[in-house]
Order: sequence, then C-alpha cells, then structure tokens
Amino acid sequence: MGVEAAVIGGGQMLGGYLQGKSAERAARTQADAQLKAAQLAAEEARFRPVGITTRFGQSNFQTGPDGRVSGAGYTLDPALRAYQDRFMGLAGGGLSQAEMAQQQFAPLQQGAQGLFGLGQQYLAESPEQAAQKYMLSQLNLVAPSRERQLAGLRTNLFNTGRTGLSVGATGARPDGGAGLGASSPELEAYYNAVAQEDARIAAGATQGGMDQARFGAGLLSTGGNLLDQGYRGQTAALGPYEAYLAQMKQLEALGQQPLELGINIGAKGQSTAGANALLQGGMAAAGSNFAANAYNPFATALTQASQNPAFQQGLSNAFGPKTYTNPFAYQAPSFFNGAQSPEVGF
Repeated sequence: MGVEAAVIGGGQMLGGYLQGKSAERAARTQADAQLKAAQLAAEEARFRPVGITTRFGQSNFQTGPDGRVSGAGYTLDPALRAYQDRFMGLAGGGLSQAEMAQQQFAPLQQGAQGLFGLGQQYLAESPEQAAQKYMLSQLNLVAPSRERQLAGLRTNLFNTGRTGLSVGATGARPDGGAGLGASSPELEAYYNAVAQEDARIAAGATQGGMDQARFGAGLLSTGGNLLDQGYRGQTAALGPYEAYLAQMKQLEALGQQPLELGINIGAKGQSTAGANALLQGGMAAAGSNFAANAYNPFATALTQASQNPAFQQGLSNAFGPKTYTNPFAYQAPSFFNGAQSPEVGF
C-alpha cells in the first residue's frame, strides 16, 4: 500500500495546492475590481464647482494637481467695492458718534440719581408720620390768628360785663366721655369753629401723608424714566453705524452670489446616488466573478481522481502485492489420510 498511498496523497496535495493558488488569484482579482469600483464611485461623487460671473461679482475656485478643490473665493464688482468703501467711511463717523453718546447723555443719568435720592427722602417717612407732620405745620400756621380772635372775643365780653356768663353745658357721653363745658354763646361758637377747622386739618393731614408717599414714588419713577432715556439714547446712537454696516453686508452678499451659485450647481452635479449604484454594482460583479476565477478544473480533477474508488483500486492492482503460482509445483494426492499435502516446489 505504500506506492498507491503516496500517489493518492500526492494527488490530493497537488490538487489542494493548485486550488489554493487559484483562490488566491481570484481574491486578488476581486480586491482589484472592488478597489476600481470604489475609485470610480469616488470620482463620480467628487464635488465639481462651476465658475459663475454676475453683474455683482465673479466666483474663483482653485483646484490642485489631483483635480480636487483647494480654495474658493469671489471678486466683488469694482462699482460695488467703491460703494462699500464709501459706506465704510460713514460707518467710522457713526461709530465715533456712538462713542460720544455716553458723555452726551450723562446729565440724564445725573438727574436720575438726584431724583432717586429725593424720592427716598420722601419715602423715608410713613404716611402716618407725614400726616402728623402736616397737621402740626397747619396748626402752627393758624395759631396766631386764633389767638388774636380769642383775645378780641374776651375783651368784648369784658367790656359788656358778660365775662362770667356760661351756658350750654352737656352731660357725659354714652360711652363715658366728658360732655361740653359751659361757656358764653360767643366762646361756644368760637370753639365750635376751632373744632371744625381742626377736623378739616386732620382730614387734610391724612391726605397729605398719602400724597407724600405717592410723590416720593413718582420721583423714583421719573428718575427711572430719565435713566431709561439715557440708555435708550446711547443705544440709538449706534443706529447710524449699524445702518451703514448693514448696507456693506448687503453689497457683500450681492458679490457672494456667484460663489454660492457655483457651489450649488456643483453640488447638484455631484451624483451621490450614481456613485452608490456604481459602487454596489462593482462590488456585486467582483463577488459574482470570484467563484468562476477561483475554479481550477485540473485541481478538481486531481482531487476527485484521488478520491475515486476505481482509481484507488487500479493503483492497488498496479502497485499492490502479487501472488505467484509455481508451474512446477507438485500436488500431493488427496488419499493421504484425506488431507491435502502442501505444495512442493522444485
């Protein structure tokens, strides 16, 4: 069995080797095909901008030796550039004006601070304290006239001999308070008038206390309005500068239109779907050809032949052990004890 086993094993090894080499070449071919498909897909998906020229400017795209975009820009129309330069000069003046606004509106801020301090002084007293202060001031105001009126009334009573006459006394109040004291009719009328005036002054004092609180709050509100006007004035001072800057931006946007149009047209020409289809188709084709490229009929024939029982039997017959018959051998007769004698060769 040594020779036929070696032949069979060698056939299988040779078939496997040849099949492995075919698979290696097929894998290399498939990898090359996939790489080529990927390169074609990348080329199909490459961004290709288009140069555009309009009334307001011109786009500028720079590409490298490999065809890829390496830079992009635009050139503004000379007339628009001249307009921009003029607006730039105006913007500088507007910015200088805005820088002076803080100093210009400083009096409003100072006035607001003064009103804040004055309003706090008025609000430092409660309405009750303000009412009491008001009433004292009013009583001090009418006290001299009352004193002169009372002195004249007493002099008249003395001159007419009615100084000691007193009438009009009343009893205690239901709540226990003292009633009216006895007095002459003239004095009674005087004190009634004083009481009525005191009641009017007290009512005015209450109103005065509330008015003082409202006045203090009004001062704070007025100060806040002044401060707000100052801030709004400083903000409004930036208006000319912002207007000039907006005009420059608008002119710049007009000049950028060719660049944007070129980018948009290039993006529309960039076929991502086509690149994906090309890539997928190339990958599928490379995969489908792998089996055909990997097939080696000679290796398959060797492997199948070495595994074929008929082939193995033929090898065994050709190279296996042989049994030779000696034509000169003597066959003993069978009558010796019924047993067959062994062959005897010469």
